[in-house]
Amino acid sequence: MGVFYVDCRVENHKDPKKVAVVPKLLVDTGSEFTWVAAEALERIGVKPVKKDLPIQMANGQIVTRTVGYAILRVDKYETIDEVVFAQKGDLTLLGSRALEGMNVHLDARRKRLVAAGPVVAAPTGSSRTVALLNAPAVVFDPRPRAYGRPFFGLAEADRPRRSLTRFEAAAGRNFSGGGLKA
Repeated sequence: MGVFYVDCRVENHKDPKKVAVVPKLLVDTGSEFTWVAAEALERIGVKPVKKDLPIQMANGQIVTRTVGYAILRVDKYETIDEVVFAQKGDLTLLGSRALEGMNVHLDARRKRLVAAGPVVAAPTGSSRTVALLNAPAVVFDPRPRAYGRPFFGLAEADRPRRSLTRFEAAAGRNFSGGGLKA
């Protein structure tokens, strides 16, 4: 996939005039949190909110760090997120929660962040919402079946002759097309 870095503007969420520019922040989708040098966060007045939070590193080691809130801006994208007060020896990186909050995807070939498009949200009260909620669950079984391929199929509960969901019962009809089951 490749490794790339971005320049990030970190702001105090209570006083956006207090800013630290963090050059070369590693984009890391494997990390939940964004890690910024503790000195930079303290300089702009980011207050610790969670102290001694246990965090599992990629190598399996458990470390404890302090976490606070900050506004993160990369190019035209922004979000507010929890940031880890990185200690000496820790990598500074932009984590997956911040990327999701900014609504961006990675373009690894061009080594940049790109807009992910509209945020998906279900409209309330429409028949489409009910249909989506009643969609059958698909099961993925990674064990090889015939010809060495994994198995994709319907969950047992979603096979024909299933009972009504609570939405179907409330509407008095079966949205899957079958007859009502008592």
